[in-house]
Amino acid sequence: MFRNTDKRKWVAFLSFVLKHFYAFESLFYNCKNINYPKQKPVIFALWHAHQCALYANEDRGNLNVMISKSNDGDIIAAATEHMGIKVVRGSSKRSGTAASLALLEKLEQGECAAITIDGPRGPFGVVKEGVINIAKISQVPIVPVVWYSPSKWLLKFNTWDKFRFPLLGVKTIAVYGEPIYVASDCSPEQAEEYRLTVENKIKDLYKYAQDNFEELLNN
Repeated sequence: MFRNTDKRKWVAFLSFVLKHFYAFESLFYNCKNINYPKQKPVIFALWHAHQCALYANEDRGNLNVMISKSNDGDIIAAATEHMGIKVVRGSSKRSGTAASLALLEKLEQGECAAITIDGPRGPFGVVKEGVINIAKISQVPIVPVVWYSPSKWLLKFNTWDKFRFPLLGVKTIAVYGEPIYVASDCSPEQAEEYRLTVENKIKDLYKYAQDNFEELLNN
């Protein structure tokens, strides 16, 4: 087993490698935004597997993403910050309250937030309640986002989330859904209805991206 010092060095090394690898890949990143929201601020809601869609965000300097406090999170956070996206550390299980408060503060200041709604550990495709709570308190709408390409060069990893990563300038699309507003006085039962709405909307949006990829890419 790694000692703590060895683990920190290994995490720092991987952070360095991933940060520069992402910087290189960004030179070839090719993503077209579809229905990008004009209203700000919003809470972008996306699957954990679609994190790379955030690099297509048109206002990355005002985008805040929650990343878990873990070794994996340290590595991802280094690459994310290098791409000009702000990072708030925490998750539903670790430092979640502090991270949620930090996101709420950023939303109040007019900046946007991004939440991987089935992360950080799944289960795959199941929306966690955190995004609903933040939307309820902030009164900022949730905007579902999906990221898609049928190309074999959009790699799919054998991980719990089926993480995607683009290679060789593969053409992708990021499709944004219509805003979902959560009532400030919603009950727990209504909050569950909102959670299911987000889950169903993002699944429908992904099918729409699959069925209309060529048309969306070329129009």
